[in-house]
Amino acid sequence: MSEKQTQPNNPLHGITLEKVITSLVKHYGWGELGIHVKIRCFNNDPSVKSSLKFLRRNPWARTKVEHLYLEMLRE
Repeated sequence: MSEKQTQPNNPLHGITLEKVITSLVKHYGWGELGIHVKIRCFNNDPSVKSSLKFLRRNPWARTKVEHLYLEMLRE
């Protein structure tokens, strides 16, 4: 059974949070990413490691980042 069959309605299934962050940084850069999602780990001394730590502890922020990622994919 493929991943698409196990969670057909979840477009983020099988995509790691690290991949989401690195893709967004590659597309927008840290500066613009910090404008779209106003969290300190994107604006002050940003890194993938600090972002992962923050987003895993704050579901509200993770949701915003995931929505931005899905918007980016639609572009």
